[in-house]
Amino acid sequence: MWNWLKMSFTGALEVLIEMKNQDVKFNKETYVLAFAICYKLNSPESLKICTTLREEALIKGEVLSRRASCFAVALALNQNQVAKAISIFSQIMKPESIICTNLNILIHIQSNMLKTLIKILKDAADGNLSKFVKRQEFSEEVLAKARKKVKDVPALLAKFDEIYGKLHINGQVTTCTLDTLLCHTPGDRKSHMALLSKRTVSHRTFQPLNQSLWAE
Repeated sequence: MWNWLKMSFTGALEVLIEMKNQDVKFNKETYVLAFAICYKLNSPESLKICTTLREEALIKGEVLSRRASCFAVALALNQNQVAKAISIFSQIMKPESIICTNLNILIHIQSNMLKTLIKILKDAADGNLSKFVKRQEFSEEVLAKARKKVKDVPALLAKFDEIYGKLHINGQVTTCTLDTLLCHTPGDRKSHMALLSKRTVSHRTFQPLNQSLWAE
């Protein structure tokens, strides 16, 4: 099943790169699709393509959406490119979404910034917010990774477990994985993603793609 999906995502990415090579202008949604596909392929090559597309867009003065940037951050983290993930995350405007909240936690986990990680979670659990202000939410999956990271430090583990309990009591923990949160697609965009993910490209069409984006 995964091999079929990988072929579909690869085919869709080839289409997008061919569009780019033909100087077809990308809009915000096209970049979201491109970065989402790179994230799903999750390989050093797809990270390189994502990085190249992003850098070219910024050079041209194009504004990338928060959603596109989140896919780029997640891909960089999956490829253990923490410095790159931090750099991209730092440029996200208004990183208050649930996805950004969880990506920030993962950045702290992979950067071994454990004391700061505990402080972020504590502030989120203890914050005295108005009932009209939405509290930060954390993925159970991400919190499990945080606990695994601090489990060998007794003092931090005790604090984490206390905070974890508060977050649950406050209703600040979701069972959605980060992947689910990232790939949740509003209704009117689902058809576009389905179309691109099912698109296939012949070997003949593939040949012209062996240009700058695919170069070593």
